[in-house]
Amino acid sequence: MAMTPRPAAARPAIPAWIAAALALGCASTPATKYHDRNMDFGAIKTVAVLPFVNLSKDNLGADRVRDVFSNMLLASGAVYVLPQGEVAKGLLRAGVAIPTSPSKEEIVKLGQTLSADAVIAGTLKEYGELRAANTSANGISLSVQLFETSSGKVVWAASTTKGGITFVQRLLGGGGEPMNDVTEEAAGELLRKLFQ
Repeated sequence: MAMTPRPAAARPAIPAWIAAALALGCASTPATKYHDRNMDFGAIKTVAVLPFVNLSKDNLGADRVRDVFSNMLLASGAVYVLPQGEVAKGLLRAGVAIPTSPSKEEIVKLGQTLSADAVIAGTLKEYGELRAANTSANGISLSVQLFETSSGKVVWAASTTKGGITFVQRLLGGGGEPMNDVTEEAAGELLRKLFQ
């Protein structure tokens, strides 16, 4: 027996507040960025990624995020990323007092010590599980800066937030993505902004 479709007027409509919640999607925010228009980014061949500042509750979060970011930058094939051990030795040789946030002069000296064209520093603001009522999800908030080593000035900066608890998850429950996936999404978005 064939079923006849109900007239459009008889179909239940999606309440406006659910449609709005679905349109909001996830808790991610677009990456904001700064690009120095006078900088020739094609001249950057070797990059040192410094240890990230960790403002998150996870003691190892900054190390994990730096590792993911460095690997994804290297995998892009656009630049050579110095190994973390070599960067650590360079920081000691250059006498950088605070490796997570060197001064302009220290960046220039570090560039000479490592033969690096640029240095990347980052700040991890949030990393890990976020909770609200009975819902939890993984989230990350990260900002990075690229310094040109001949002058020590910032030539690119960007930040992004990925993951977190969405309005739909608060409403209907459910968890978010695994932490590594959220971290890769954040790093990938930052790198897209760098290469645009």
